[in-house]
Amino acid sequence: MRRGLLSNLFNSCYNAQSLAQLHSQLLKTGLCNESFFATKLNSYYLTYTSIDTARKLFVETPPRSVSLWNSLLRSYCRDKQYEKTLRLFRDMFSSIDFSGDKPNNFTICIALKACSRLCLLESGKIIHGFVKKVSKFGSDPFVGAALIELYSKCGGMGDALMVFNEFSLPDVVLWTSVITGYQQNGNHEEALAFFSQMVIMERIEPDPVTLVSVVSACAQFKKVKLGRSAHGFVIRRGHEYGLSLFNSLLNMYSKTGHVRNAANLFRIMPEKDVISWSCMIASYANNGAAAEALELFHEMIAKKFEPNKVTLVGVLQACSSNCNLEEGRKVHKLAAQRGIELVPPVSTALIDMYMKCSAPHEAVDLFRRVPEKDVVSWAALISGYTENGMADKSVEMFCTMLSNEIQPDAIAMVKVLAACSEMGVLQQAFCFHGYVITSGFLDNVYIGASLIEVYSKCANLAMSVKIFKGLVHKDVVIWTSMIASYGIHGYGEDALKVFNQMVHCAAVKPNNTTFLSILSACSHAGLVKEGVEIFDKMVNEYRLMPSSKHYGIVVDLLGRSGDLYKAMDIINLMPFPAGPDVWGALLGACRIHNNRELGEVAAKKLFRIDPNRAGYYILLSNIYALEEKWDGVAKLRALVKQKKMKKMLGESCLEVGNELHSFLAGERYHPQSQQIHNLLGDLEMIMREEAYSPDSDILLQDTEVMSACASDIVKMLYFESKYHVSLIALSTVKSAIS
Repeated sequence: MRRGLLSNLFNSCYNAQSLAQLHSQLLKTGLCNESFFATKLNSYYLTYTSIDTARKLFVETPPRSVSLWNSLLRSYCRDKQYEKTLRLFRDMFSSIDFSGDKPNNFTICIALKACSRLCLLESGKIIHGFVKKVSKFGSDPFVGAALIELYSKCGGMGDALMVFNEFSLPDVVLWTSVITGYQQNGNHEEALAFFSQMVIMERIEPDPVTLVSVVSACAQFKKVKLGRSAHGFVIRRGHEYGLSLFNSLLNMYSKTGHVRNAANLFRIMPEKDVISWSCMIASYANNGAAAEALELFHEMIAKKFEPNKVTLVGVLQACSSNCNLEEGRKVHKLAAQRGIELVPPVSTALIDMYMKCSAPHEAVDLFRRVPEKDVVSWAALISGYTENGMADKSVEMFCTMLSNEIQPDAIAMVKVLAACSEMGVLQQAFCFHGYVITSGFLDNVYIGASLIEVYSKCANLAMSVKIFKGLVHKDVVIWTSMIASYGIHGYGEDALKVFNQMVHCAAVKPNNTTFLSILSACSHAGLVKEGVEIFDKMVNEYRLMPSSKHYGIVVDLLGRSGDLYKAMDIINLMPFPAGPDVWGALLGACRIHNNRELGEVAAKKLFRIDPNRAGYYILLSNIYALEEKWDGVAKLRALVKQKKMKKMLGESCLEVGNELHSFLAGERYHPQSQQIHNLLGDLEMIMREEAYSPDSDILLQDTEVMSACASDIVKMLYFESKYHVSLIALSTVKSAIS
């Protein structure tokens, strides 16, 4: 009677105090050491107190049943204390007080799970040996699933398959374990083939866990058709959608760029958690729908969902792509309030956002406050400086990173090589190339492509070609970089040869970026016919959807050759509204060929869709100036002043004596600023003496004329021995005038 009453009292315990009172009663009655009550007490202590308290009770219990051992083992494993789990498992065998109960299948599964989480393959094999000795465990499907998980987590899918094959009639748990193992090891095709064999040949009904693994494989394998088939399979079989399966499908559509499918699924989901919201926000942010991402985030907050780190990173990416500094600052404030402002993924996303929103000082301020700066944080800062026109600071930060004993990864190297490209200093390129070789990065295709670009922009095309030919494994990125390098130097014919070699000789298919590079090369070289043929091949042969940039280059290609009305026809046939890059290309071509009629059409479109870009107003004013329509010139100048628009300043860099000098047009921050501007005064006098007097109305606006003027002056000074002008001064003359 007393035993039954005390047993029922466990249901009345609701906190640590009530449990302690019941524990006291059990001690008084002498029932505390009985296996049933000891296990119950241990379980309730784990619920209402801590593992340490439960461990003390465990130690004080002399006869320990396997249930008691399993209870504590399960708690350590659930709390992710895997090392303590295995230590306790070893104690179970070596304990003097062990009553004779042997580990059961639950014990083995817990120990194997701890081994798989710690990737302790040898320890797992020892437990596997014990399983083989005890024949009853060898036929248990849960033990088999735990062994498959162990081997697959440690990268041994061959061993995992051997375990699977030992079962004559494997159930859905074992099939799912193998499918999940293949998926987690990146063997997506094998995972999907195994699923097909399970369903079609063996006619085993998958459970939701199986389907989650299959859909995840489709997402990682970028096979949206297979993912849709899995989605259809779920609908046809009438499986109840669990939240995990919904989220997996959502992630699959997001990862494959099918935002509309993801949005439709998201809206019909009966239940959503923070993972669902975060996935949908990231889907919008990563697929060019920043406004929708921010709108969804506001809806999430309005519905009282608590955003986590992943949510905020997605929202910050949206702010970055939309250059929405105001919204980014609000997200920063929210992150600070939740105490996750300095957590690495969030802090890195914030640094990236501030840099992309042209607020480098705020990015640097945050970076300095981050306590543990990893290589990702440094890479974000290095990349940000380059994006904000401070490539020299990027290189400086890279050196500081090395001095702080932070080793760069491939991404950081790509970022600093991009900075080196912007600087265009050949000696710096040689230094970074040497570092790439000594650090073992040369086999990385992205770094190889970056080196090709670096040498190309440093006017050493021969080195670009040498690196290209020296790379054994050439993927689409490498081929595209080489095509772009020839295009930058105006060698359109060579770019076409590489493109044709890629198409006919290499097992690589050109992508959208490849076509962007080859079209640009044709445009720079004036290869109109070839460019049009390639664009046609892109659309009709490779079935690639051209972006606004592709159309912009085609318009530029036709415009440069004087086919302005054909370029206008292309714009009218576009399947989506033309963007600033397309209309800007047409306006530039109208400026070259002095076509005021089409120029005004293009300018009006640009003033509507991108009204704060000073360059568009200046281009149109140049067209008016060439036709001597000074009223139009005056109106546009007044509009630029009224809107306080500023044209992007030209920058040039020069390396002298291992020191890099950077110059902006009109700046006075250089240490030799006074001498430089004195020289400019002398140059003005020389121009007057040489009767160099171009049309001042056009010279004030037309950068091409100004650059030509600067080049003439520099050449004149360079060859006149009576003028001893330093290299720094010559560089400054070019940049200050241009």
